[in-house]
Amino acid sequence: MTEASGRERRGLVVEDEPSIARMCIRALGVDGFEVDIAVDGKAAQERLCVNGDMYDLCLIDIRTPGMSGIELYQQLKNDGSEMVNRVIFTTGDVINENIKAFLEETGRPFLPKPFTPDELRSVIRIALAPSSQG
Repeated sequence: MTEASGRERRGLVVEDEPSIARMCIRALGVDGFEVDIAVDGKAAQERLCVNGDMYDLCLIDIRTPGMSGIELYQQLKNDGSEMVNRVIFTTGDVINENIKAFLEETGRPFLPKPFTPDELRSVIRIALAPSSQG
């Protein structure tokens, strides 16, 4: 999937489970995305400092070791990063009331784990639609 500018779309996947990370790479690759993987929020933060403007989306697992996805999102928000408008969350814990409240507060799309490649690609299309930005 390329933009009107002709550049390849890029995604950052913040995921500590190798099998899910591999599935995300394959699913996004079908739509022409180049994908970088970060195993936790800290590694993602480093990649975003270097390549932030190049990412069209950031798929963040809420629970990662070290810096969580919630902490990463809050840091992006505090920094005034435009990336907050391109975040999609994943979580295996949609029952937790704190996580539910956080997801509602952000208004960002999320995928409950486990999810299929088609579900991932569908939520990405919705999240990247012009009307959902901002």
